[in-house]
Amino acid sequence: MANFETPALREYPIIPLIHAGTMAHSKPYVAKPEHQKPLGFPGTLVDNWESVAVKKLGELVDESRALRVFLDTCVKCGSCTDKCHYYLGTSDPKNMPVARQDLLRSVYRRYYTLSGKLFPKLVGARDMTKDVLDEWYSYFHQCSQCRRCSVFCPYGIDTAEVSMAARDIMDAVGLGQKYSNEIIAKVHSIGNNLGLPEPALRNTLDGLEEDVKDETGVDVKFPLDEKGAEVLLITPSADFFAEPHIDGLIGYAKVFHQAGIRWTMSSHASEAANFSMFIGNHENMHKVAIRIREAALDLGVKRIVVGECGHAWRVAYAFWNTLIGPFDFLDRNYPIPQHICEFTYDLIQRGALTLDKSANDDKIVTYHDSCNVARATRMGSMPGGQFVIPRAVIKAVVNKFHDMEPESIHENTFCCGGGGGLLTDDLMEIRVKGAQPRMQALKHVVDDHGVNYLAAICAICKTQFAKVLPYYQYPMDMIGSVHGLVSKAIQLGTKE
Repeated sequence: MANFETPALREYPIIPLIHAGTMAHSKPYVAKPEHQKPLGFPGTLVDNWESVAVKKLGELVDESRALRVFLDTCVKCGSCTDKCHYYLGTSDPKNMPVARQDLLRSVYRRYYTLSGKLFPKLVGARDMTKDVLDEWYSYFHQCSQCRRCSVFCPYGIDTAEVSMAARDIMDAVGLGQKYSNEIIAKVHSIGNNLGLPEPALRNTLDGLEEDVKDETGVDVKFPLDEKGAEVLLITPSADFFAEPHIDGLIGYAKVFHQAGIRWTMSSHASEAANFSMFIGNHENMHKVAIRIREAALDLGVKRIVVGECGHAWRVAYAFWNTLIGPFDFLDRNYPIPQHICEFTYDLIQRGALTLDKSANDDKIVTYHDSCNVARATRMGSMPGGQFVIPRAVIKAVVNKFHDMEPESIHENTFCCGGGGGLLTDDLMEIRVKGAQPRMQALKHVVDDHGVNYLAAICAICKTQFAKVLPYYQYPMDMIGSVHGLVSKAIQLGTKE
């Protein structure tokens, strides 16, 4: 049983009154030396951590003009105060984006501005102390880096960049988060977040081939390490083992099969996710991503397609070219990289897939815009394609679809509550409370239209919703993959 109270869902959203310190107790498990050292971080808190932290902060603002601007610009106008799902769900004022930023900004002012050095109390500047560090560790792990606040900020201040910087500093002094760092270490050593070695991965894919054969009577392949394939699929490792993710992987395979496109996955790079973005560390981000370039070159593919994962698509779309590019060895006739929804949408537009919408008539569907897709990427050649294309794919395979209210979708979308490295059971309270605004919007389409299926294209969103939906009295299997819907609708043939 939860030892916290699930926020109530109401007819209309309510901006809560401030209750200071309500989430001060929330802290994730600290990374052990075996989680830290493979990432190049100290195993435990270093003796001179105060000076190391201040120096690292200076390096980060010197390297990033954007971070310096974000720290210098805020005028505390209040536009962001009620935009964070964690503030709306917890009432803790330090979950207001402006207040969370100030946890780091106050230290920056103390050491890197003239006014902070001369008149610290006058400008709200603080020394780097253990109390400050503990406050960072609590509240910067109550930010999913969703960027909703930046949409409403008149100066475009990005709290996510501040959150990433704070986590990078904490890692540098030996105070890392177990969940993210343990996962990154697994990718470095094995190639995926799960630590799933090649024999286990191959066995899993062989099992899926048998399952699809039993279901459809068609030999749909799930190839691994096949050289000369046209497409390398890079997908979140959740797709290999868990519901509803695995339904999406089956959907991808059916699409490739019916389109007659030779494709493969890679045991060397069997992970689309890159949790190094969550901790703000570019060295580890590169180390995770470079495996994908190595796999593409080794297998001789012409295209790289990214599966359903929100932050994986952001890293691919926004970072790959400078992080692990150039991709001059790929076919320039196709997007580099390409999202699986773009891939399927193109085939649908060309009439290359046989689809039966009635196969999904048991579902009344709505769609959740995942944060990193909605606010940090695009799809296709059109502005807003990241909103249009997934919905077009859904509407091509279902008869009954209803969007949530406009103020909670597209670039205004509410976070699932579990992104940014928060998808761990030791942070269940903040995850449940942070999901409240999205559950509020979901309630309206459930009540008004009978929606019973929440589609998403992010592995973290799917996992988060499967866990928190029951807290709000909705069934956990209500969440599903967009390509899970495609999988049901696509017509491959009949059993012999």
